[in-house]
Amino acid sequence: MAKQNVGLRRRLVNWFMTGMAAVFSLIVLMPLFAIFIYLIYKGIGSIDLNFLTKLPQPVGEKGGGMANAIVGSGVILGIASAWGIPLGIGAGIYLAEFGTGKYAQLVRFTADVLNGVPSIVIGIAVYSLIVLRQGHFSALSGGVALGIMMVPTVARTTEEMLLMVPSNVREAALGLGIPQWRSTLSISVRTAASGIITGVMLAFARVAGETAPLMFTALGNDYWNSDPRQPTAALPLQIFNYAKSPYDEWHRQAWAAALVLIVLIFMAVTAVRIVAGRGQMRHSA
Repeated sequence: MAKQNVGLRRRLVNWFMTGMAAVFSLIVLMPLFAIFIYLIYKGIGSIDLNFLTKLPQPVGEKGGGMANAIVGSGVILGIASAWGIPLGIGAGIYLAEFGTGKYAQLVRFTADVLNGVPSIVIGIAVYSLIVLRQGHFSALSGGVALGIMMVPTVARTTEEMLLMVPSNVREAALGLGIPQWRSTLSISVRTAASGIITGVMLAFARVAGETAPLMFTALGNDYWNSDPRQPTAALPLQIFNYAKSPYDEWHRQAWAAALVLIVLIFMAVTAVRIVAGRGQMRHSA
């Protein structure tokens, strides 16, 4: 009888705690859903084919779109990801697998400090180091600024995920005569791939909506631009410029651009997740 009471009490506690976890999870997600629903309410009416394919119209004229800003955001984020993600993953691998001395502590400290530096400070730094030396704004300098913001997040996430890989997995590979570098890349990194991808997507989503660094680096552009060495439009910049204007038409387009930005980030994260998931399933098979 006592055993039955103990078992019942444990099940009740388990159900209660599971229910509480679900309730608190919903509470955390409610602001996110509220923001997304409000964006849909305010922005969906201004999204049409012209908005996605046309250039911005002059002040006072209705219509137009933000096609140049959508493409420009993709270019800048592509530049940032092209160097920020590999460098961040490489730094994380070094810290987890080889970093035990003072130099590793310095790298960790630098990454933690960079994580806390305001984005506008990074934008000013890149402006001083690159834009002033080049004599012009550009998508490249914008990609450098956003890449700097991605590196510490990716590095620290990669390190933590690799440290969660069981040590006996590494020892088994080394016991078979596999070199440490090969064991790290083929076993440790593959085992922690899901967590590393999560960190990469977190860093990508964080910088995708940044405006302050781009104000000092990419500057913006009302026209098409195919040269990454020239000022380039971006959705966060267009949203900022339109939101602070006194024109209702631009306010409506700013809401629409915010919705498009959120949807594009969601699509990018989902696509990477699907591709990575298929790759892991293929590897497991």
